[in-house]
Amino acid sequence: MNVLTDTAAVQNSGARQPLIAFDQVYKIYGHGESEVRALDGVSFQIFPGEFVAVMGPSGSGKSTTMNILGCLDTPTAGHYYFKGQDVGSLSRDGRALLRRHDLGFVFQGFNLLARTTALENLELPLIYRRIEAHERHRLAREALKLVGLDGREDHTPAELSGGQQQRVAIARAIVTKPSLLLADEPTGNLDSARSHEIMELLTRFNREHGLTIVLVTHEDDIAAFANRRIDFRDGKIVRETRKGA
Repeated sequence: MNVLTDTAAVQNSGARQPLIAFDQVYKIYGHGESEVRALDGVSFQIFPGEFVAVMGPSGSGKSTTMNILGCLDTPTAGHYYFKGQDVGSLSRDGRALLRRHDLGFVFQGFNLLARTTALENLELPLIYRRIEAHERHRLAREALKLVGLDGREDHTPAELSGGQQQRVAIARAIVTKPSLLLADEPTGNLDSARSHEIMELLTRFNREHGLTIVLVTHEDDIAAFANRRIDFRDGKIVRETRKGA
């Protein structure tokens, strides 16, 4: 059994309940004339196994959407449901547990610990789950192999290329068997060739393991790897398209 088997089993079960859903979500900053509606009544659903690209110019609402999906922020009004649970009803600790057990994150800046090895970077989220050392080692090595970095376990980030560092970050995101992977501009620090390698890797996890992915990007060629695209402008969804539609 590999690190993604549990996720794939759930997503192949035939259940069609949305994994995540926004129901008339608003996020408002300020009051009166200074009021800014970062999200202005946004509604959408994402089902298990989908690969969705979220796009839009600066200030469109895509980053706010990602922060709410990742339980890093909460709506001013409306509801965010995860596996049918109204996330807004959870306590701060409850949202932290959801992040820890169901979500994986990949960022533009890699966010690896500089003085630790690739293997140790992967073991950190497993430590938070109180997984024993021998099992942590096994899962971390397995995840590194999945992203093509077996043999690089003892390398620190400084000893890896940008593309390899992002592969370590992806391995760290999937090592906990998340239900949802949130990727925020994951190719922003990479050249075109490395960017496409990273996107092909994410596409493979989506296709072969059923991993649900939400990707924020401002690049059309990167969004093209997704099966569905949601475009934001001024806090609203202005268009949704599906590949092949």
